[in-house]
Amino acid sequence: MKKILFGFIAIGLLVVSSSCESFLDETPKSDMSAEQNFSSAAHAQNAVNGLYRKGVPMFYADGGVYMPQRATHGGFLSGFFDNEYKGQEVICDYSQKLSITSGNISIQLDGVWDEAYGAISRANSAIKYIPATPDLTDAEKNTLAGEAKFFRAFNYFYLVRYFGDVPLILEPYESLSDMYVARTATAQVYDQIVKDLVEAIPALPAEAFCNNAHRISRYTAQTVLAHVYLQMSGYPLQANNYAAAASAARDVINSGKHRLISNGDTPETSAYNVIRTVDDDPEYIYNIEFVTGISTNNGRLQTSLPNIASTWSVYKYSITNNAYRPVKEYMNVYDKDKDLRAQQDQFFSYSITYEKGGETITYEIPDDKSPAPHLWYEENAALNTGNCDKDFTIYRYAEVLLIAAEAIAQSEGVTAEAVRYLTDVRARAYTTTPRAEIEASLSGLSKDAFVQEVWTERMRELVFEFRIWDDIQRTRLYPVTSDAATGKATFVNVVGAVNPWGQTFKESHLLWPISANELQRNPSMEQNSGY
Repeated sequence: MKKILFGFIAIGLLVVSSSCESFLDETPKSDMSAEQNFSSAAHAQNAVNGLYRKGVPMFYADGGVYMPQRATHGGFLSGFFDNEYKGQEVICDYSQKLSITSGNISIQLDGVWDEAYGAISRANSAIKYIPATPDLTDAEKNTLAGEAKFFRAFNYFYLVRYFGDVPLILEPYESLSDMYVARTATAQVYDQIVKDLVEAIPALPAEAFCNNAHRISRYTAQTVLAHVYLQMSGYPLQANNYAAAASAARDVINSGKHRLISNGDTPETSAYNVIRTVDDDPEYIYNIEFVTGISTNNGRLQTSLPNIASTWSVYKYSITNNAYRPVKEYMNVYDKDKDLRAQQDQFFSYSITYEKGGETITYEIPDDKSPAPHLWYEENAALNTGNCDKDFTIYRYAEVLLIAAEAIAQSEGVTAEAVRYLTDVRARAYTTTPRAEIEASLSGLSKDAFVQEVWTERMRELVFEFRIWDDIQRTRLYPVTSDAATGKATFVNVVGAVNPWGQTFKESHLLWPISANELQRNPSMEQNSGY
């Protein structure tokens, strides 16, 4: 059941403003200090509520019909995804051509930087002033501060993967001093991310996300912590936190609060169609919430259909656009005969059937525009209401199992436990392959071979959680597939690898440039190497 949507909370630029108060307040809000803005319980609650719709959470849910979510940037940079409107949305085209610069996509770079740091500023205010806010119990203060620390960590985690070294700011801006902050070493930023998450975890409710009013729970924070440790274990840090990643993932698994959705008896009731249509389930660990009348997710739906679909006069949308289409080099990672995810109307659609004038029409999407992300399609909104309120998923339990499988294999070897977790994810998709056969095929693998199976499974399962670029960054390996050997991937050094568009990766491509605008604004800022 839907609970609370946070999209309508308004927060000030540098300090968090209070909730709706009397129009005749003697002190204008623009002149109020941060302490005054945290003078009641409602102020603290509103401060934290606003973080649910600010910064990185919106990178997964802010897409329109022409450009999908900002979190898709890495997918385009990998070369594995295409956009029918890439001539207009230049970040897609420049990414495929590996011709991005700090100037030609400065607007997009500014959007990531400014939005994330805006959320960090709000989190800093909340973390500083919530402990002294009146009319809150100690438990309420701890939970609210834990949520604020989660969001500060979540925003820094995105920034450090996107840009590398970034300014680490832990206090709210309350004066004009120290405005120009230099970049902080990646390792130090990660240390703070871990510190915030570790402190947040015990303060957050030990409930599944769907049973916690769609608020951040202990297991949301533990999942992100497991992801952080996994990323730290790879490049550029190579910190070998695999054991810590396994521990954090096990905490989620052993809690018993989350589980995989099971397949029904028909393709229409598969687990993947449940994921497509249902918002409340223990598989979800962190969703961005949408509710008709407050905030809709129409961009997600519009990008689930090819551009031509808007001309059929059957949908409630005048524009559609297949804005995040995996190219064949990505789709080759699936064995379509065995893998349910790659079959028609599961994760993807290769044709679209619709009714018009009493006739049933099937449109075959051309190869150069196929497939479309069926996982984002919502039938009632498309055909009847024109209002999509399907939540957008950032983390699912399937990812926890894959993190655990990889981290255990890296730290303990290919144990029965690691095999079990990878098998759980694969067996749900390989519905015609006996589970024992899957387990047997994985159990005899070397550590390196098993880990590569996990990476391949992450490509298959997490295609719409946008993890492909994270994995390329941390492994420094690029997946190569073949038309002649579908269902497999080999991994080669990303530096020197050629993307599907014929462009060769350099080491500089592994990070995005700092915007030319930010370099002009901040004299203490330095550009990433190679730009």
